[in-house]
Order: sequence, then C-alpha cells, then structure tokens
Amino acid sequence: MICPFCGFSETRVIDSRDTNDGKATRRRRECEKCQARFSTYEEVEIMRLAVVKRNGDKQEYDQEKIKAGIKKALEKRPVSEEKIEKLLGCIEYAIHTKKSNEITSKEIGKIVLSELKKIDDVAYLRFASVYKSFGSADSFKKEMKKLKK
Repeated sequence: MICPFCGFSETRVIDSRDTNDGKATRRRRECEKCQARFSTYEEVEIMRLAVVKRNGDKQEYDQEKIKAGIKKALEKRPVSEEKIEKLLGCIEYAIHTKKSNEITSKEIGKIVLSELKKIDDVAYLRFASVYKSFGSADSFKKEMKKLKK
C-alpha cells in the first residue's frame, strides 16, 4: 500500500477490524518512512456483473447508480452517513450472494426496497414511487397501507 502522505510504498498494518457487520475489513496502517498513519478499507468487489434491464438490455453493474438513487431517496432525512454506508454494504452483500453473473434490475430494486424499509419509511416510499412507477396518489396510498402492515 502506498502512503498517501509521502508516496513511499512500504507500509505496515497496525490493526485490522471487521466493519459493516463483517462485510468489510478496516486496516490501520503506518508508513515505514514518514510514520504517518492512515486507514484502508477492504471490501468484496463484484466483478463483471451484468444488470438485465426491464427492456432486456444488459448493462455493467454500477454501484454508483444505486448509491445515487439511495441518496436521492434519503435526501433531507435524518439518516447518518454511517447508516447510508452500512445500507450500501448490505445491498452489495445481498447482490453478491446471488452467485450469478447476471441480476435483473427488478431484483436489485427489491433488495434496495427491503433494506430502505428497515431504516426510513419516507425514503422507502420515495424509492418505491420511482421503482414501481407510481402513476397516481392512489398508488402512494396503497403502498403506504402495505407499509403500515
């Protein structure tokens, strides 16, 4: 690992801890040259995963699209950045456990909805309105009734 302060290539691990419920590893490192300390995070990377869209087209999986949708749903909601990162980690983990090189956008949407439901009802409804293409206020009412159950 290259030191972000002096660029030296020799660093040593001082401490390692599991984070995000064991889905990532945080490593505390120290540069052998300048003795600066910094942290690195190690996560499972989903490689070459194709997302099958509703129209049948395939796109390469892009975590940033999910992150943007979640951030939009959680905009101005009382949810910490830490909770958002944990949520993203849970979603990534759920997608990774599918053990396939393809996943439908519908499956991703269901995973995101189930995780959002656990942390914020308003964000859940915001995301659901886009994901399920609500066309009227009645659609919102029906989803709110489901959410209350």
